[in-house]
Amino acid sequence: MRAVEFHEYGGPEVLKVVTAEVPEPGPGQVTIDAAYTGVNFADLKARAEGYRVPELPFRPGLEVSGRVRALGEGVEGLRPGQEVVAFVPGGAYAEVVAADTATVFPLPPGLDLRTAATLPTVLPTAHALLHEVGRLRAGETVLVHGAAGGVGTVAGQLARAAGAGAVYGVVSSLDKAGYALRHGYDEVFTDAAFAEDVRRATDGRGVDLLLDPIGGDTLRRGLDTLAVYGRLVSFGNASGAGPWHVGQAELSAQGRSVAAFSVLNLAQSSPGALRSLAERAFRTVADGTVSLPVTAEFPLSEAAEAHRLLGGRTSTGKLLLRSAD
Repeated sequence: MRAVEFHEYGGPEVLKVVTAEVPEPGPGQVTIDAAYTGVNFADLKARAEGYRVPELPFRPGLEVSGRVRALGEGVEGLRPGQEVVAFVPGGAYAEVVAADTATVFPLPPGLDLRTAATLPTVLPTAHALLHEVGRLRAGETVLVHGAAGGVGTVAGQLARAAGAGAVYGVVSSLDKAGYALRHGYDEVFTDAAFAEDVRRATDGRGVDLLLDPIGGDTLRRGLDTLAVYGRLVSFGNASGAGPWHVGQAELSAQGRSVAAFSVLNLAQSSPGALRSLAERAFRTVADGTVSLPVTAEFPLSEAAEAHRLLGGRTSTGKLLLRSAD
């Protein structure tokens, strides 16, 4: 089979198409004939920085849709040929992917394999940020960084469906503002002046919930945009800044709080919790509450081009790789 790996860290050019052995499912696993694979920022960080890479060579890819190829020992509730979508800790850039059944889901009703491949990381992440961790209540205001990206596209729609009083987005350039406005946002700001824009839009009150995948200085400035009792949820460190620290003195005066979420960590520490979260989140696509547009699709052999597009910060929505050229 074909797969995409990197044998050294670097730019998109280190991604190489290789011929590999077809994996066999271990106990509690299935193998999946891949149809589509999602491309995520975590894949870029793995390639460039070694993020969550146990050793080289490494095959990236966290989500895949396709058909069950074979069952491992002890697997029940799935069958060969069944259409599924799966979350995996890596290895999805391949024509055949092994996955633990705890994070393999029958194709949600009404969805096709292409749409389903966009879901396993983005949708549970957005759902958890707003509900399980962020505890959004009707009427509250929300600010989302990366509003035109995959998580941002979904978060705007979910916040609107939950009855948010106002949903504000932050994008890297105004070229993306129109896209975000079509996906649940009331106003969209740019990175450079978002703090001032939030204070203007809220008459100085600030926002109740802020979702931040960037970290560093952006997170620090975000803290100052929170309303009394406001919550900030960190879900990444795209800035590459060092670990952040927030002290009691910065939070206690106005009852603010900071939390964090990682779908990768949840999958590792509590796959049952991830499964429950994903099932709740998938229902919002099946019932039409949320849509996640595929804005670019590449054959597996052109994974490097997908990385260049995502890394250039000009893309919106979701990027996919397809197994068939």
